[in-house]
Amino acid sequence: MSHPALTQLRALRYLDVIPSLKTTLREWLLLEDSMTKRFEQQGKTVTVTLLREAFVGREAITEELTLLPEEPRYWLREIILCADGVPWLVGRTVVPESTLSGPELALQKLGKTPLGRYLFTSSTLTRDFIEVGRSDELWGRRSRLRLNGKPLLLTELFLPASPIYQKEERDGVESDAE
Repeated sequence: MSHPALTQLRALRYLDVIPSLKTTLREWLLLEDSMTKRFEQQGKTVTVTLLREAFVGREAITEELTLLPEEPRYWLREIILCADGVPWLVGRTVVPESTLSGPELALQKLGKTPLGRYLFTSSTLTRDFIEVGRSDELWGRRSRLRLNGKPLLLTELFLPASPIYQKEERDGVESDAE
């Protein structure tokens, strides 16, 4: 059975234009560096709760297919990233099987290691884009990353306890009334 946070992650609707957001919220959503590292900078111990890690067919990644090369199988990893035991983020990584060659084979063996600890130690990491989305009151984002030019797609949903939702930014959109 799917975790409720994954249902919310799959419900993300991506925005064509990013609205006017509070500076802190915008910085979190458009962060180019490791989210794991950013969480640790909050003085927290970051751990991974592994929800799923397996090869899947195209039918399991229908929403991601347009952003990745068409292949028979993809490596799917779904996790909850916790800070001091509190869930802050749910993540879904989809890796085409062809990406899993050479050093990138390590993506299949991450287990409870945060993805950011692997990705951001690579000097060959590039990011094609960051798309910002919302699911009800929660914010999320997805990025296509490349390791040695080989693609993978990372989708992240910030859970209610995440520091992205500071009190003054609960709604996320700046108000014109002051």
